[in-house]
Amino acid sequence: MDNSKTEVRSSLRPWIGIAVLVYLLMVGVGIIGVGFEWVSGGTKEVEALFAFATNPIVGVMLGTLATALIQSSSTITSVLVALVAGGMPVEIAVPMVMGANMGTTITNTLVSLGNIRESKAFHRSFSAATVHDFFNLYAVMIFLPIEIFFHPLERIAGVMSSWLLGSSSASISNINVLSFIIKPVVKTLEQAFSYMPGVIDSSLFIAFGIGLVFFSVIYMSKLLKSVMTGRAKSMLDKALGKGVLVGILAGALITIVVQSSSTTTSLLVPLAGAGVLSLRQVFPFTLGANIGTTITALLAATAVLGGYKIFALQLALVHFLFNFSGVILFTLIPGLYELPIRSAEWLGGLTEKNRGYAFAYIFGVFFILPGSIFGGQSLLDNMNSDVVKAEQKIERTSDIETEPDE
Repeated sequence: MDNSKTEVRSSLRPWIGIAVLVYLLMVGVGIIGVGFEWVSGGTKEVEALFAFATNPIVGVMLGTLATALIQSSSTITSVLVALVAGGMPVEIAVPMVMGANMGTTITNTLVSLGNIRESKAFHRSFSAATVHDFFNLYAVMIFLPIEIFFHPLERIAGVMSSWLLGSSSASISNINVLSFIIKPVVKTLEQAFSYMPGVIDSSLFIAFGIGLVFFSVIYMSKLLKSVMTGRAKSMLDKALGKGVLVGILAGALITIVVQSSSTTTSLLVPLAGAGVLSLRQVFPFTLGANIGTTITALLAATAVLGGYKIFALQLALVHFLFNFSGVILFTLIPGLYELPIRSAEWLGGLTEKNRGYAFAYIFGVFFILPGSIFGGQSLLDNMNSDVVKAEQKIERTSDIETEPDE
């Protein structure tokens, strides 16, 4: 009897360790997000960036940069919804929503660096992280030109927003599991670091978050390798082997509950690095996460009051239609479905041979390229009249939700 109890305890101990490390990973990701927001000045400073979106390409780049700084596409799209509610034209905001999809993938890419010391594990984890990047990149390349010339997403969303305008406000803030679990710890640590002078506080806070992520990924990978063998591995393979649709639905549902696609995809990276999940098993989850992340902006739009609420809902629906259409298109067309997988595998192979490619990719795609375009645009200082009007109304955005209907 005592031997059986000992065996049960021994078998449970690694799983308890994995659960603790998953929690630490989520806390680390939360710390990095809050730290970047701390450095960038928060959503108010990011709002000012959007005034420079004078053309669709700049809009995509600004959406990418803003989301990389804030570390949350849900936050950025909600801010854009609020700005549209304050008068920013939907046409200007659409490319920035597309860019937000690109920027949010930096989180799981940073998580993959936890395996940087092991070549094969880093190859697997970096590929699993960047398959999301490549999907979003190819989706933007396909849909942005079509949207610029024909505006199908904007028009369909306009019709849908008219249908849905009479629906009541909704909120799932009470079931935001992620916020409930990690927010108290992140806020406590933020207060502890805030007593440090100057920019040291935010810099050390981000460094602490990155260190926590690395620690979690390294030891989680070791534990997963030891427990995900035999029956446990076969059960997981059987569950994930039910098809792409099951993976998409699972990714969407988990992301809706935690309200963060970054968290959903980041938790898959250590599993891929440990060899528990293959790249083809990870990809459907990321597709589902892309759909699930649109719910936050939709709910924010239904709560908007005032004369521009139909346009706020229209933008939120554009975000949903863009992500949903991308998933449908890439799932139904075999050649397109393979494209992000092969691209991520190619990049993972390069980073396995030379880690410099990984850092060049992260800084180049998420900061240097969009930052350079933004800097050039700000120097030109050639804002069009629509953006000027939107910028003048930014200060009113915070009052939109309390403004009564007339």
